[in-house]
Amino acid sequence: MRSVSMSDLFLGVDTSNYTTSVAAVSADGEILANIKLPLPVKAGELGLRQQAALFEHTKNLPEAFSRFREAVSGQLLAVGVSEKPRNVEGSYMPCFLAGVSAASAAAGATRVPLYRFSHQCGHIRAAVAGSGAAVGRGRFAALHISGGTTELLLCCRSDRGYDCTVVGGTLDLCAGQAIDRAGVLLGFSFPCGKELDAASLSSDRPAPPFRTSVKGTYFNLSGLENLVKKEYAATKNKGSTSLLVLEFLSETLEKAIRALLEQYGEMPVICSGGVMSNTIIRRRLSAIRGTCFAPPILSADNAVGIAFLARDAFKNGMEE
Repeated sequence: MRSVSMSDLFLGVDTSNYTTSVAAVSADGEILANIKLPLPVKAGELGLRQQAALFEHTKNLPEAFSRFREAVSGQLLAVGVSEKPRNVEGSYMPCFLAGVSAASAAAGATRVPLYRFSHQCGHIRAAVAGSGAAVGRGRFAALHISGGTTELLLCCRSDRGYDCTVVGGTLDLCAGQAIDRAGVLLGFSFPCGKELDAASLSSDRPAPPFRTSVKGTYFNLSGLENLVKKEYAATKNKGSTSLLVLEFLSETLEKAIRALLEQYGEMPVICSGGVMSNTIIRRRLSAIRGTCFAPPILSADNAVGIAFLARDAFKNGMEE
């Protein structure tokens, strides 16, 4: 394998259920491109069916690769792609087939290695890169919260990106689902995180009292939906209702993380996933020693983490 030069680059492709993403990083770890094209969702709907998501990715990918060519130049050394949601047996979603097809074609045409990872590992790697957390090959904790995942994990580096063991998280509703259901109720556009965040920060009244349901590192979020409906019906106040959602999630997540650290000992906690773009949640969890956050642009769905994983794999001499 030849030495890596400053003009070399690594491509990442991710086709989640919400965003078509293509990214590039340089040999020295500089982010050269972070292209994200959201999938269209009709007003009032909560996401897309897999068939529709796969179709929209197929439409988006030529535009994403066109922007990639305009943004970067250099020698492509390897391609990385997310092929499934998580590194567990049976993990599968059809929407990732679009990215695998495009990444395979790019790697084949340029005769470079193609490395396959999970969407979750891409999120974690992006958060590690964006936060500058020094996790190395030691064990660390990860909080991955998004539209489809709300998990507390114990992680360590591996050839697959990371080996992750679930040690906590939601027992019912995912945090992203709770945010989007509340947001659609309030008339926000899906995905609702940005509008809910803005409304909470501009609230002219506090959130009503609430009780969370947390048992150690596991918790329930389904009760939040009824609290949201009750608050909005009583007040018609989008600000206080949004604040209720985010303070409820913040308190729940803080309790679960503290329980994890008490059980497993102090270690870095890498916070990743689209929900970690939220201002109030980040502010609350930052009070916990060892928590690390990526910039919001690297918390939401992106292919930057996949590009970094391809770079890592290439430098470590991994087989495809």
